[in-house]
Amino acid sequence: MFHLYHELTLDSVEPQDVYLELDDAKELMIEKEGEHHGLRARIQLPCELLDKVAIAWIKHRKLQGAVGGPVGLEWGSPDCPYD
Repeated sequence: MFHLYHELTLDSVEPQDVYLELDDAKELMIEKEGEHHGLRARIQLPCELLDKVAIAWIKHRKLQGAVGGPVGLEWGSPDCPYD
C-alpha cells in the first residue's frame, strides 16, 4: 500500500514537493554526506509496489503521452472513466 500526495497552501498554485508514504517498505536508510550535501534516502521495496507507484504518478500528472501511453480517454488514461 502506498500514498502519494502533495500539499497546497493558499499562496501557491502548483505544489513544489510530493510526499510518498510506503506501507510495504522492507528497508529504509537515510544518509547525510558532508556539510554541503543534502540527504540521501534509499528505500528497498518490492518491484510490484514501485510499478504501482510509477503508474499512479504518471496518471496523476497526466504524463502518459510522455511515456508513449494513451493521451485521451483511452483505457489506462487518468481521464478514463472505466479504470
